[in-house]
Amino acid sequence: MYQHAFMLNSTSPIPLYCQLADILLAKIRSGEYLPESRIPSENSLAQHYGIGRPTARQATDLLVRKRILIRKRGSGTFVCKEKKEVDLFSLAGTLSSFHKEGISVATRILKKITLKSIGNDPENPFANKKAYFFSRLSRVENVPVLIEDIYLHETLFAKIDSIDLSGRSLSQIVDENYYMRPKGGKQNFRIGYLTGKKAESLHVAPDTPILTVKRFLHFEQAKNVIYSELYCRTDKFVFSQTLGDYADER
Repeated sequence: MYQHAFMLNSTSPIPLYCQLADILLAKIRSGEYLPESRIPSENSLAQHYGIGRPTARQATDLLVRKRILIRKRGSGTFVCKEKKEVDLFSLAGTLSSFHKEGISVATRILKKITLKSIGNDPENPFANKKAYFFSRLSRVENVPVLIEDIYLHETLFAKIDSIDLSGRSLSQIVDENYYMRPKGGKQNFRIGYLTGKKAESLHVAPDTPILTVKRFLHFEQAKNVIYSELYCRTDKFVFSQTLGDYADER
């Protein structure tokens, strides 16, 4: 925070537009500018802080790119809606995490579950073996937010391809049909980019950064029983992670 009640410092090495962006962000976080409220116009900001309108424009542009502000043609610039937090990476599973927050989510199977031979992928624990595989897309308020590519142990999930997975939590299917619950696991987080059908399904451009997660779930019977590759849009939700026992999350 800058001194003198949010004043700009012309002698600072930090560009003025960055200083103004930080001031606006501080006012948003303090509640002075509430979600969905309109912030002062760029002309007003320029006049109040003694800067040129292009500098004010740079500041708001920066916050628009960070999805903190949104411009509405003919109306002005507004604070974005507060993002809901979804514990997407809990052991209870992805659909359970949405439902726990009271968020209605619709899923669509992109690739029907089938037993297939997995290629030579050094990160996939089923590489050069057979595993059940399916892919699904989750949508919230008709907006695609998540793609999951899921691989399951061939023996422990025998005949899972005869079960209808549409709209159902995988963790519940595993619990109710195979009497198993995960006991732990690990996850790798990266920023990636999508092309082709995955980009089309998530409605993102090739240069849109996507949160990519590679998830390994362990059970009493074996390690790496379920392996998932998750592709998450983060412009609608804040994805968090709860650490704890699976039984505490149901």
